[in-house]
Amino acid sequence: MYKIMTPGPTQVAENVRLARSRECTNPDLDESFVEFYKETCEEISRLLHTDNETLILGGEGILGLEAACASMTEPGDRVLVLDNGIYGKGFADFVSMYGGCPELYSRDYRETLDVQELENFLKEHHNYKYATVVHGDTPSGMLNDVSAICPLLKKYGIMTVVDSVSASFGEAMRISDWQIDIMCGGSQKVVSAPPGLTFVVISDDAKKAMAERKTQIASFYANLTTFAHYYEEKWFPYTMPISDIYGLRAAIDNIAADPDILARHEKIAEASRKAITGAGLNLYLKSGFSSTVTVFEVPEGTTAAAILDGVKNDYNIMLAGSFDVLAGKVIRIGHMGNNADFYNVREVFAALDGTLTKLGVPLKASMEKIFCDNMK
Repeated sequence: MYKIMTPGPTQVAENVRLARSRECTNPDLDESFVEFYKETCEEISRLLHTDNETLILGGEGILGLEAACASMTEPGDRVLVLDNGIYGKGFADFVSMYGGCPELYSRDYRETLDVQELENFLKEHHNYKYATVVHGDTPSGMLNDVSAICPLLKKYGIMTVVDSVSASFGEAMRISDWQIDIMCGGSQKVVSAPPGLTFVVISDDAKKAMAERKTQIASFYANLTTFAHYYEEKWFPYTMPISDIYGLRAAIDNIAADPDILARHEKIAEASRKAITGAGLNLYLKSGFSSTVTVFEVPEGTTAAAILDGVKNDYNIMLAGSFDVLAGKVIRIGHMGNNADFYNVREVFAALDGTLTKLGVPLKASMEKIFCDNMK
């Protein structure tokens, strides 16, 4: 087995694996599971600093993004798509799919969104039902300041759908204070459970918008309103993946018991960036560095595939390239969740030192040493 240091899926703790092996009841009929599900949802809401309702959906993180757009979008709705990354741009597909009219606000993929520039735009252009924004764009490691962006959009009467799949729990998140209407997360990133679940946190404003639709939601599985009375009726819209949810609960309990999780992510990320630049390599981003993913450019004289293969075959560590416009151009280190550990990341940089040297890439200094020095 490889040590996975990818930006999701991440390493899974033993107690999470054991929780998933618990004997199953029938989640359709056993009311104790309904209580367990609701308690797990409430714990997620508590950790994300909100009283808004959380729902856990049976599907990978993309399901949450699609379900948010499916449930919020009616034919002809104008939706502002904040686009400074691959997943940012991707929201336009979901909006179009459900009959909406996406309008791209496209900016440099190497820069975090400028809040003042966005406000200048909104002064003239604010007739939108909702806006989509990516908190952490996994392909590039971009972090956008949703603490400022979402209240700004709300000021102009625009609801927000936030993709925080790769950022939530590794970056600060205060859903109510930041006036976020729908926040989407996933099991396989910082949460460090296996892939297969997404969770969405829904405000009263978003629920009202869904309830007052003039047209039916053009989906069943991606329809958030089907959960409206699940607790009162003790009935889920589809059979819940009970073993996955047992594992998710154990992973969420791990997060709740880790008061230093945000500080650890921040310190490891900063030390990682210093290791890369100190060795003479280039980070992909110019600003907006995430604490969960570090992305650097493939140096001249080699390829992404050669680096990834070298690290995997010689050091038994799995890193990631990227895709879409970044395919073949960058390498991604996922220091999120259980991956965000000093010894794990130290091994990554030792492997990169050895692999790049073997490939003939000159380094100014040892990345492993720089990383260790900055973690003291």
